[in-house]
Amino acid sequence: MILHKHFDVNEKGHLTIGGMDAVELAERFGTPAYILDENVIRANCREYLTAARREFGEDALPLYASKALCFTGIYKLAAEEGMGIDCVSGGELFTAKQAGFPAERIYFHGNNKTDRDIRDAMDMGVGRFVVDNPDELRALSKEASKRGIRQGILLRITPGIDPHTHKAVVTGNIDSKFGSAIATGQAMDIVKQALASDGIELIGLHCHIGSQIFDLEPFSDAANIMIRFIADIKRECGYEIRELNLGGGFGVKYTEYDREISYSSAIADIARIVRSFCKTHEIAMPRVILEPGRSLVAAAGATLYTVGSVKEIPSFRNYVSVDGGMPDNPRYALYQSQYTAVIANKADKPRDYRATLAGRCCESGDLLGENMELQRAERGDILAVLVTGAYNYSMASNYNRIPRPPVIMVKDGEARVAVRRETYKDLIRNDVL
Repeated sequence: MILHKHFDVNEKGHLTIGGMDAVELAERFGTPAYILDENVIRANCREYLTAARREFGEDALPLYASKALCFTGIYKLAAEEGMGIDCVSGGELFTAKQAGFPAERIYFHGNNKTDRDIRDAMDMGVGRFVVDNPDELRALSKEASKRGIRQGILLRITPGIDPHTHKAVVTGNIDSKFGSAIATGQAMDIVKQALASDGIELIGLHCHIGSQIFDLEPFSDAANIMIRFIADIKRECGYEIRELNLGGGFGVKYTEYDREISYSSAIADIARIVRSFCKTHEIAMPRVILEPGRSLVAAAGATLYTVGSVKEIPSFRNYVSVDGGMPDNPRYALYQSQYTAVIANKADKPRDYRATLAGRCCESGDLLGENMELQRAERGDILAVLVTGAYNYSMASNYNRIPRPPVIMVKDGEARVAVRRETYKDLIRNDVL
């Protein structure tokens, strides 16, 4: 096992992903290629759903935060597993619609929904809008009133929590582009506006404090603040909030230095905390919504590359260059995100060679990692970067006019194309001569 039980080494000394030989997958589908173990994603969905219903009741609904990985097949999988989904753009909504996802289980997020977004989402009949700000609330009220409907909403609230994660993935602080802050009084203001708005039914509140969090304390603090705020609303407005979305953010093991989290245990801990705070603040237990994204799909993925060149600069560093890079995984360039790399055709050998993984772009910052441990590489080797199921395909670009890789799903010894590899013709499809 390497990091997670679905990454292993076979009798040939090759890396396996979901029991399938990574070298053979590279030969069959080419490189770069995203590989996803479908069984891992399904197992994670079931763990969340089972734990949430056990701890919060049968109406608990984990939402897949689909910005982590979005294509029609992932929405079909989420629907089959009984999940709800969180969408943050018109494009994600359209993809979900094409996949046939039940609209009533869709929560529509986003801090700047356009008028078209609002119309399209209402046309689809999405279950909830997560309203970010007063401007959106007014636009939503106007459209709902025009249609003669009452649109169910949650209000996004910023509880003022610092989860001690990377500043680029912190979203619960007071100074944030997301939501209305409790500490400034703006949260209570927007609650009162929502209660007075035509065509609007205020059902609940939403908060999300950040991503890649391994400690329970930030979630506990956020739950306490949000439940206290629900009590304040009841006292000041005479209105009882019925739904509380506590967001996502559980961490994922990317390297051997990261901890591994039991999501079932974490959900049980949060449930115990929520029940305790509800009792303390004398409010009824709301319907609790969770919003996992990364923790459902990240570990299921690996990206396969072919090594092109190995460059050693004495007294400085070694470079191993591959046929992908920041276009298929920009997370190191953006966040200095750490990964584990393996030479797939030498996976049984010790990872005793240190190198910087360089991409193929004409950009000095095109790196997949620095000072990484891997087997000694040479041209033609297959290199795997592990735990790339989240925010790799979904953030991919065509920088340097490089086509995006395919998404390959593996399950029970079978592999299939879930998203085709882009071609050069795809790159010019929208060009006008």
